[in-house]
Amino acid sequence: MKKHLTIVIKLGTSSIVDEQTHEPLLSTLSTIVETAVSLRHDGHRVVICSSGAIGMALRQLNLPRRPKHLPQVQALAAVGQCKLMSMWDQLFGHMRQPVAQILLGRNDIADRTQYLNAQNTFTELLHMGVIPIVNENDTLSVQEIKFGDNDTLSAITAGMVQADYLFLMTDVDCLYDTNPRQNADAKAIEVVEDIGALEADTSSAGSSLGTGGMGTKIVAARLATAAGVTTVITKSSKPGNISRIVQYVEAQKVASASGGSGGSGDSTPPYERMPKDQPHLQKTAVVNGTSTPRLAEPSLPPLHTRFLPNPHPIRDRYFWLLHGLAPHGTVYIDQGAHMALTNKAGLLPVGIIDVEGQFSQQECVKLVALPARDSPFSDGEEVGRALVNYSAVELKRIRGVRSSQIAEIIGYADSEYVALRESVALFKREISRPVTPMGDKRFSMGRLSSYVDG
Repeated sequence: MKKHLTIVIKLGTSSIVDEQTHEPLLSTLSTIVETAVSLRHDGHRVVICSSGAIGMALRQLNLPRRPKHLPQVQALAAVGQCKLMSMWDQLFGHMRQPVAQILLGRNDIADRTQYLNAQNTFTELLHMGVIPIVNENDTLSVQEIKFGDNDTLSAITAGMVQADYLFLMTDVDCLYDTNPRQNADAKAIEVVEDIGALEADTSSAGSSLGTGGMGTKIVAARLATAAGVTTVITKSSKPGNISRIVQYVEAQKVASASGGSGGSGDSTPPYERMPKDQPHLQKTAVVNGTSTPRLAEPSLPPLHTRFLPNPHPIRDRYFWLLHGLAPHGTVYIDQGAHMALTNKAGLLPVGIIDVEGQFSQQECVKLVALPARDSPFSDGEEVGRALVNYSAVELKRIRGVRSSQIAEIIGYADSEYVALRESVALFKREISRPVTPMGDKRFSMGRLSSYVDG
């Protein structure tokens, strides 16, 4: 591969330490280091999103299990982060590969200036050939401002560095339509274009040390693919798969761009030649959940699930608006306001129906469009996010009025717009098929099919 790529590798706690003994999985970690260094030697930029601080602290302090009280978890994170980075530094040090620690919290990127500073730091580190090792700043984070899990953090990181690939390493090879440990007829889902059409087993809730599971990985894939990042789920105990998968996908792109080769003149994989009205899901028979006949073909990559990136990705400020900020309230708008925003106009108070929550000026809110002004809130559809120029109290007073009346009602008028267009990021959601009931062990979600990015 001559193209230089940016690759984010996310490792969960179960990939870092043993779930029972809490000892580091040195064989796996050493192979990951070798893989990352090999990618660097090929000219690629590598970022590692590493969990495991609390798992490392449990062993350091001889504790049997992860505590439940937040102050104890935060204290363990402080202890374990030192050990975690020391381990990474030693392992990479054997390969003379410099690494850097980056601890992020939701508040660190909520401010636009801080977000840009973090983005610039990533850029400079990658330019210098350093591998950034990212983790959430659990020592200071509380539930209200956490990313939720490192799957989400890795997806936001991938969007921030405009990565080409995000690898979500886990304890299984890929997604399956049913639990392969319980069903010998389980089929592997290899390629997903439309996450809204995906029905996969997500009964795995993650390890006793971690906070994520297969469901959080699908949520992360949805976020990352919206930012134009090819997202891959593959087995953490086989880190060498990363290079092989990247080589395969890049070779397919080159073959597709050059018109293909062979007797048919088309080297496009079968799942990419499927009719457009069919979900792009390639399913492969799995024997007892461990092996598959398709691996006997040397031209195919290791078993994995690959989520194809959105062809119209969001970038920079609009990605930050949608995913870098936690909304503090909800603004309900009518269809006229939604249409105006779609046509790249700002949000005026006349289009606002109601307001929910407490927020101040320049805080992020959800935008929910109602079918009609008298429709119940439950009929609304979230259409985007916005940074507003007026507080919740002020918006309740000026909703539905013309901009010329703002100063008369609240005593001043900083802007005729509730939100400037450059402070609004919209998305369009399509439900590809009926959503699977939440009580089921399978997973289905609407697809973020396209973004209006200004």
